[in-house]
Amino acid sequence: MLLEGVEGHRGEVSRTQESETASRPGAAAAMARAVTGDEETAGAAPGAAPKGATAAGAAAPAILGEWLPPLPVFVTLPVVAIAMLVLHLLVSKSQPAVETGHYTTFLGIASGLSVLAALLAAVVGGARRWLRRMGPIFAVGLLLLGAWEVVTAGLGLLPMPYFPPPAGVLESFINDFSVILDSTWHSLILLLSGYALGVAVGLVTGVCIGWSVRVRYWGMPLVKVLGPIPATAWIPLAMVLSPDTSYSAVGLIAVAVWFPVLMLTASGVANTRASFLDVARTLGAGRGYLIFRVAIPAAMPNIFVGLFMGLGASFLTLVVAETVGVKSGLGWYLAWAQGWAEYGKVYAALVVMAVFFSTIMSLLFRARDKVLVWQKGMIRW
Repeated sequence: MLLEGVEGHRGEVSRTQESETASRPGAAAAMARAVTGDEETAGAAPGAAPKGATAAGAAAPAILGEWLPPLPVFVTLPVVAIAMLVLHLLVSKSQPAVETGHYTTFLGIASGLSVLAALLAAVVGGARRWLRRMGPIFAVGLLLLGAWEVVTAGLGLLPMPYFPPPAGVLESFINDFSVILDSTWHSLILLLSGYALGVAVGLVTGVCIGWSVRVRYWGMPLVKVLGPIPATAWIPLAMVLSPDTSYSAVGLIAVAVWFPVLMLTASGVANTRASFLDVARTLGAGRGYLIFRVAIPAAMPNIFVGLFMGLGASFLTLVVAETVGVKSGLGWYLAWAQGWAEYGKVYAALVVMAVFFSTIMSLLFRARDKVLVWQKGMIRW
């Protein structure tokens, strides 16, 4: 009954909607056609579909579903994988087998798995759907690797050692696997420590500023002055204040996370609907209940936006902080490899960073889908 003025009652056009529609140019004819169509549908035989229903029903999955390229499901990925393997064997004839052996094995495994996936897709529906959805993406990735190898190792268009072929990057990754793994572990510790600290401080200050007028009066001038300063600009002061570079890196990451989390949390709490608060007060809710059970849940969409923005800022600050003073981590490894002109290791570190940061972002998206169930699937990662 509350929505009757918006959507009508039992499919009928409400008076509000009818008056708004009638005021538009040409609305009378459109309403007449709609009424005529309804009468034709009502007069049809039971179970008969209305005119145009078949076409609409056939187009509905294409509109609501995910776009998929019309490519041959069983052929595309295996053909591309085998072609890239043959291309690599032709290009790497003049290179030592020690430098290209692991990459040849990688392409061979990729070709075998793609052929196996095509065979499974011929008999298993789930494998067919997965191959149709992900096959073109993997095929394009293999094509990019092939183009990279042709430009670098085949034609030599890019200068060495700044642009090594993919075989050199993979060889560098395998040779320094233990060092890269240790660096990833240290980066994870620094990132989680700084991110957790920044989120905790940002949530507390954001709730206080968003809820209390007095705190907002005194706190917002300080936020306006300190918040826009990039966290990396505090590096000289952090190195002076903290004798340990790890602590200074955690503090810099926390500062980078604190500002977006604070602003989005304060905005969400301050914009809580007054009707929610009035209903809770009528039922006898106190201040604590209003804050923790009404305002904060209502601000959760804004809070998660702040968490995502803070996570992106933490990635940047982590790499910069590790390149400046920290003696371990992916940023440190990147700067060390660049100093020795080991650009194969540089590209290997970049690939590991992409996987590392993307995995953490995916976990945060999973948490958002669990908390904000009504927004699940709206933005995919």
